[in-house]
Amino acid sequence: MRLKAVAASVAGVLAVGLAVIVPVATPVASGEAVAAPAAFAVQPITWGRCADPDLRKAKARCGTLVVPLDHADPTGPTISLAVSRVKHTRGPFRGAVFTNPGGPGSDGTWLAPYGSYVPRKVGLTYDWYGVDPRGTGASRPLLSCDSSYFGWNRPDYVPTSATIMKYWRHTTEKYAKDCGRSKAKRLLAHVRTTDSAADFDLLRQAIGLDKITFFGFSYGTYLAQVYATLFPDHVQALVMDGVIDPDRVFYRSNLDQDPAFQKSFNAFLAWVGKYPSTYHLGKGRKAVERTYERLRKRLKRHPAGGKVGPDELDDALLNAGYYNGYYPYVASALAALANDGNPQGIKQLYRGSNPVGKNADNSFAMYLATQCTDAVWPTDWKTWAADSRRLDRKAPFLTWANNWFNAPCRTWPVAGTPRVDVTGAGLDDVPILLLSETHDPATPYAGALAARRIFPSARLVAGVGGYSHAVSLSGVACTDNAIAAVLETGALPARASGNRADKECPPLAAPKPPKKAARVAPLLHRTWWSR
Repeated sequence: MRLKAVAASVAGVLAVGLAVIVPVATPVASGEAVAAPAAFAVQPITWGRCADPDLRKAKARCGTLVVPLDHADPTGPTISLAVSRVKHTRGPFRGAVFTNPGGPGSDGTWLAPYGSYVPRKVGLTYDWYGVDPRGTGASRPLLSCDSSYFGWNRPDYVPTSATIMKYWRHTTEKYAKDCGRSKAKRLLAHVRTTDSAADFDLLRQAIGLDKITFFGFSYGTYLAQVYATLFPDHVQALVMDGVIDPDRVFYRSNLDQDPAFQKSFNAFLAWVGKYPSTYHLGKGRKAVERTYERLRKRLKRHPAGGKVGPDELDDALLNAGYYNGYYPYVASALAALANDGNPQGIKQLYRGSNPVGKNADNSFAMYLATQCTDAVWPTDWKTWAADSRRLDRKAPFLTWANNWFNAPCRTWPVAGTPRVDVTGAGLDDVPILLLSETHDPATPYAGALAARRIFPSARLVAGVGGYSHAVSLSGVACTDNAIAAVLETGALPARASGNRADKECPPLAAPKPPKKAARVAPLLHRTWWSR
């Protein structure tokens, strides 16, 4: 799970409140029309001091957007969304950029200062908005189902016995049941992507703009696609990094991750194997892989410190699967455990992405609440088991872990609905920039190619040979300049023929090991995505 520090920018105070019309946020299945509009009077946002010190440093301002719990009932109960804004500081003023970091389930107010990363200071000509989507972060109500769900020394994800299989089936079914009993259970029928898309359109209307640019990462690319499907007349441009195939949400898209993460994990092992004198885990990928497998077997018999078993190890190593910038941190933690029996680094990595404590499962709960109801999931356990057994033969690193991560959707207390039919209609003249590394593990490259086929004006910039997920504006000039161009003038690369990228760029380069052992602590800040 990749992190990025948020840079500083400058903000101001201005909001416009209007009585507006917002379409009902019901799922749009293939062949269905968007429901008739219903009126909701948007109140102006009162901008004030942000609680987050990073946002204050960036001179952002924060406020609350009130929206209907159910967009089909605009006069019914309301909920509140936390919103942040960094105002433009350069001219000409080019509009507003709405952001979403992915998940689903991730808070997003921290993204408002992201415009400072855009080359040539183009980002500073926009107002940038971050939102904690409904149910997350500082938005209220907040969904939490079991704050102690991510414990220590759990049975192996791989169900090598009937006892292990029974444990994980019971555990995931219980989590779904606990969500149905949550204090915020009233949210569960109203946290589909269509609900969040309608929320974003109310934000657009609250700030008084006719069109906005949507910049989405990972799941945020799907949110951008759904927003553009429901509100095509209000889209100025789309920028999507780590692109989801809208036709595969979400059961199939999670299956697609398993072989992709295996390749990404193998790339990490190969990187470690290039530095045997640094990490002492073996020379070459195969040797490091054998070390990892021996360690995993040892931890299954004797968890390190009584806590770190094979599951905690794999969850910690998954960080390297997402982002090559984590390689030194993860490798150092792996080496400390394998060579010295010191589990502290692995414990930090595991706990950083799997917290416990009050409302600690909020991101996980909202990830499920959205994905489980956004589309129809299989309910027959035989389907899940057969797919995982098949994939485990070629992609053992993540397959069963991913199965159990998503398994609560099988018995989720609110039924899934037909997915939105994303067609690209009405967007022929909208500049759309797609970004993906060709070995992206979390949102495989095929998703970017599929979106390119759906949207007639889309152009795809590929980081050829890269294994990281959603790493735009990380210093690769070829990629970052394409973002600056579309934000500055709407310019896109020329459309190439065939089913391929329109512009090829270098990937984000893997780092070299530091002279001193890399500390894990810098990772424990913000995440872009859940799974």
